[in-house]
Amino acid sequence: MNREDSLGYVINQVARQFARALHDEISQHGVVPGQFAQLLALYEKDGITQQELCEIVQIEQPTMANTLKRMERDGLVERVPHSSDRRKHLIVLTDKAKRLEGSLIDAANRVNATATQGLDRKDAGKLMATMRLLASNLDKRSL
Repeated sequence: MNREDSLGYVINQVARQFARALHDEISQHGVVPGQFAQLLALYEKDGITQQELCEIVQIEQPTMANTLKRMERDGLVERVPHSSDRRKHLIVLTDKAKRLEGSLIDAANRVNATATQGLDRKDAGKLMATMRLLASNLDKRSL
């Protein structure tokens, strides 16, 4: 099989290009693509545990721990004690991260708009539905 005819290969290439474009857009705000999914999840629901964040973002605990350390160092999140379980901490956005939300969302929208140039809304919607189906199929495989 030619690699250019492999769906997985092409998706991987597109994912890397998205990551580079996103980096170019958000790095001026002191954020890197490896932090972006966590920020989006926390913008949707702030003050969740590391485990909950791992489940939402679908990455392993050690990777999340390292990412959160960097995000703490960069002033994007803080860990605060859980109100009912002393063993846990909640991950909360700092004021700095909250102020960046609009700029970061705008940056992601610009990348998405660039990537979907030439697609009408209907085709873009079909593409999203197809990508979600692929992700769901692969998630089922790991069960």
